[in-house]
Amino acid sequence: MQDHQDLIRREFSRQADTMANAALFNDAAVLDRIREAAQLTRQSRVLDVACGPGIVVEALARAAGEVTGCDITPEMLAKAAQRCAAAGLTNVRFAPGRAEALPFEDAAFDVVVSRSALHHFPNPAAALREMARVVRTGGRVVTVDVMASENPAEAALHNALETLRDLSHVRMLPRSELHMALVHAGLTVETCTEWTNHRQFEEWLKITNAPERVGPLKTVMAELAAKGATAGISLRLDGGKILFEHTAALTVAVRRG
Repeated sequence: MQDHQDLIRREFSRQADTMANAALFNDAAVLDRIREAAQLTRQSRVLDVACGPGIVVEALARAAGEVTGCDITPEMLAKAAQRCAAAGLTNVRFAPGRAEALPFEDAAFDVVVSRSALHHFPNPAAALREMARVVRTGGRVVTVDVMASENPAEAALHNALETLRDLSHVRMLPRSELHMALVHAGLTVETCTEWTNHRQFEEWLKITNAPERVGPLKTVMAELAAKGATAGISLRLDGGKILFEHTAALTVAVRRG
């Protein structure tokens, strides 16, 4: 566990700037979806688990009472604090911590959100149990992540490619497994909204800020695409470009009494 935490810190220290500026993570339509799903009021206490550079924190703080961002990477917390300070937000705070052992009391929040983070957790079920623990009865847990194929072989190949890109990647879950984990955490799945992110190899890899990985991974993915191995993400070649699609899902779950 400690080795993986160190790996996350190394990977995301180098990604702090590229992630903060990536168009995918700053997509206003997705941020609107998250804000709407959270059903915020001016009294809402919100926690963003694995908040990264604070993009979601900033978006939610404009409608909530207080938003707390939690992350294990110091560079990400610093970037998030800078972002919110530049936006003039005074209802935000930040705390170091890992998702599987959140440093907060039971039922401390009305809403818990986590975007693009579940696939980095060695034990996502434990992280979801922690999110359920710190949200009040009747509160909402909103997760956004890429879904893997329900076909195990396709999902395994997809996750292998993601790990070659970002060494801190663990596993993207299929939708059925995510929903089961939410239920086992004591939550009731209320809604799940999916959409497609059309990705290009260069854009996808640029975010990791690891140019040494470009050549080897490009060779592997081009060869797989040429042989028709889609990895459950419609991996393909188009005019010499490597293209694929991520199925993103926003899932809203409510803590049962």
